[in-house]
Amino acid sequence: MNATILHESKGRIRLKLRQKRMTLAQADLLEVWLQSKPWTRQVTVHERTCCVILHYDGNRQDVLDEIGHFTWENAEQTTPLPIHSSRALNREFEEKLVGKVIAKAASTLFLPSPLRIARIVWHMIPFVCRGLRCLLHGHIKVELLDALSISISACRRDFGTAGAVMFLLELGELLEEWTRKKSVEDLAKCMSLNVDRVWLRTAQGEVLVPVSQIQPGNAVVVRAGGIIPMDGLVLEGEVTVNQASLTGESIPIPKRPGSTVYAGTVVEEGECVLEVKQASGQSRYDQIVHMIEQSEQMKSAAESKAAHLADQLVPYTFAGSLLSFVLTGNVARALSVLMVDFSCALKLAMPLAVLSAMREAGRSHITVKGGKFLEAVAAADTIVFDKTGTLTHACPKVAKIIPFSGKDEREMLRLAACLEEHFPHSMANAVVEEAKRQGLTHDEFHSKVEYLVAHGIASTVNGERVLIGSAHFVFEDENCMILEDEQERFDALPSEYSHLYLTIGGQLAAVICISDPLREEAKEVLTTLHGLGISNTVMLTGDSHRTAAAIAAQVGVDEFRSEVLPSDKADYIAQLRREGHTVLMVGDGINDSPALSEADAGIAISDGAAIAREIADITIAADSLWELVELRRIAMALMARIHSNYRFVIGFNSALIALGMAGIIPPATSATLHNVSTLGVSLRSMSALPLDRKNTP
Repeated sequence: MNATILHESKGRIRLKLRQKRMTLAQADLLEVWLQSKPWTRQVTVHERTCCVILHYDGNRQDVLDEIGHFTWENAEQTTPLPIHSSRALNREFEEKLVGKVIAKAASTLFLPSPLRIARIVWHMIPFVCRGLRCLLHGHIKVELLDALSISISACRRDFGTAGAVMFLLELGELLEEWTRKKSVEDLAKCMSLNVDRVWLRTAQGEVLVPVSQIQPGNAVVVRAGGIIPMDGLVLEGEVTVNQASLTGESIPIPKRPGSTVYAGTVVEEGECVLEVKQASGQSRYDQIVHMIEQSEQMKSAAESKAAHLADQLVPYTFAGSLLSFVLTGNVARALSVLMVDFSCALKLAMPLAVLSAMREAGRSHITVKGGKFLEAVAAADTIVFDKTGTLTHACPKVAKIIPFSGKDEREMLRLAACLEEHFPHSMANAVVEEAKRQGLTHDEFHSKVEYLVAHGIASTVNGERVLIGSAHFVFEDENCMILEDEQERFDALPSEYSHLYLTIGGQLAAVICISDPLREEAKEVLTTLHGLGISNTVMLTGDSHRTAAAIAAQVGVDEFRSEVLPSDKADYIAQLRREGHTVLMVGDGINDSPALSEADAGIAISDGAAIAREIADITIAADSLWELVELRRIAMALMARIHSNYRFVIGFNSALIALGMAGIIPPATSATLHNVSTLGVSLRSMSALPLDRKNTP
């Protein structure tokens, strides 16, 4: 990259590219390329000035060297561009907004009075038509209010007031459309795919390849818990697919050979081979946009209440105007009341406040799929945590492998890694990483791998059934045995570790001891959450009671449940909700999915299982649990802002109506103050939320 450093401070650098102009596509490409780098914390690309503001971690010279080797040609080949560009959307509406302001200023300053009046009358036609349609359908809505106030002003030959009202209304409509489209796009991006690699079936077997290499016609293998990366047809296998994020269906759908599957849906049970029909997954974005536009499910109760209240208040505005005319006989006073409505501010400011909160969350690496989930976070009194990978570190380590039945330690690790690599969970990742560290290759020498929902994986190797999972799964559900002369060794297993049990042919073959230390910040985070109004924190785990009790005492949860199955977690959350609690569930694994779905808001760890991320309403980065504290503060600040907006809009507009009825302010002033206040409360809603970050690192 040919660029000049304009300004620099520790961890921050401002660059200017040495080129005359930058296209929107180039700006998107450069931003995505920089965001993909591990040292990037935050990046902003300004295409108009060809400037880049980069916040980074790590060695300055390493960062500059990598940026120096950037070329547009290489980036185009290695970096996938977003299907829909926010930059292009923002540019489109910025140009519309500037054009509208320039046209208004030019007509006011340079057009002679007859032409200016003709222009105003021409602009009146759409407003009057909308008002007449409301009247013909028997609806008393804000469109009728606008049409009547503009028409009365024009009839009184007060064309300046009519023009000003229409200009402000058009600005409001433009901002509302911009906000709606941006909200839909942000939500669609939150729900878009996050798949890096897939299992490609080849003549030589299954190969793990980057998703960018997949082409239509390829055969891709997807197993339980995996996200379907592309639209396609099932060639082999029978699976149940969770399509909730795409269609809103709450019940998994069975898919058989010949069935169509869609990118972004998740295999809950079974395994399938699918023939790729559309490699890019572009159709998913459009389907999500359609779903959001057709559904109110993502709106918070506050947004819905605002829209409903705005329509309810219109008849009272009409009544106030009529009463003013009856009592005073003064058209100007009646018109001053008509110039004020509550709809614009209520309908525009509330979605803007929610969007602002979602953006604030995004800057903190928190993805929120809708306003109603932020409302649930603000109202929550109970948080339920999974243990492994949530309260403990996301990347546990293998401490030791203890072989049984005369098996070889390295071979047992090789076999375990071969099974576990298909199911991305923190403990599975630990096994795979340990095999890699020891230089063990684990080719696919087993038959079909099956994930069994009650904590385990099953397959067949050399004609023998192989299992790996929890003690409950291996010994209780599957009735596997321990050789009598090895019982004493088994009873002496170190209790400070979590255990994975590997069995072959119904006999214990090895125990893999997993070191799973608590997150350093976990205890302090729970204390801070209590200070923010969370009255009950709960830990659920499949571990033994002894291990769970030790972890619970260290982290400081209010209560815990041990040896729980996935269905037990969901049932426990359902019970809490029946008792009147608002419940958040935080988890990262396939087995957490039912509980995430059952909670008022499910929160997934970003590097957990795909199905957990897909089902969850909110996703936080795996780096730190402090993001839960940030999420709670953002949600509480959002609700405070919404309530503040309510009080201001109702109070200020009621005061304008009273002043208009008293004849203190004329119609033009009433309209100007009303619309300026609407823009003001909207701009305030778009500003950053005031957050108290005391005691947060």
